[in-house]
Amino acid sequence: MPLMCNFYMAKRSNTMAPDLVILGIGNPGPRYVNTRHNVGFWFVDRFAHFEKIELRRHKNLVRSAPIQIDDHLVILAKSRTFVNVSGDAAEYLLARYQIKLSQLLVVYDDIHLPVGRIRLRTQGSAGGHNGIRSIIGAVHSQDFPRIRIGVGSPGSGVDQIGYVLGVPEDDEKEHIQDAISNAANSVKVMLTEGIDVAMNKFN
Repeated sequence: MPLMCNFYMAKRSNTMAPDLVILGIGNPGPRYVNTRHNVGFWFVDRFAHFEKIELRRHKNLVRSAPIQIDDHLVILAKSRTFVNVSGDAAEYLLARYQIKLSQLLVVYDDIHLPVGRIRLRTQGSAGGHNGIRSIIGAVHSQDFPRIRIGVGSPGSGVDQIGYVLGVPEDDEKEHIQDAISNAANSVKVMLTEGIDVAMNKFN
């Protein structure tokens, strides 16, 4: 399913603050590229590929690049930390771009959602996700928006860590990619009509 949003490259400006910073979290390195735990990275990579842009490295914490969604300046970012210390990347982005916590959108995998489902939320607990727990600890708040992308439950007797660090089957990948497209479209609605409207349309 192709992206339906009309995205185009934005020129970097030192004077413009972004309307939104999207942080996809996952584990760095080739060993983890195709794993379920890296679905947040897949989301950002889909944007970057569609726009033919390359994320630039900032210190050892994130890779990021600006894009424009309609009239909104958006920063795409991927953490360069491991999932369990994603809070370092979130803290860096908040300070670098001088944004409010409500302008930081975190995208990540969720084993509590069926494969291919998405959930937008304005805030919430970690729900057992160590990356979100790290971010909450770093910013001292649960009040940041997030998009959860379902990767399915490991099921009874299956090791949870092994599951999220495993590679999904081909049919699962297809559903996850469809979910990523829906999540991308939800971002445009979020920016143009508000997050409540986006939640009603996509949850």
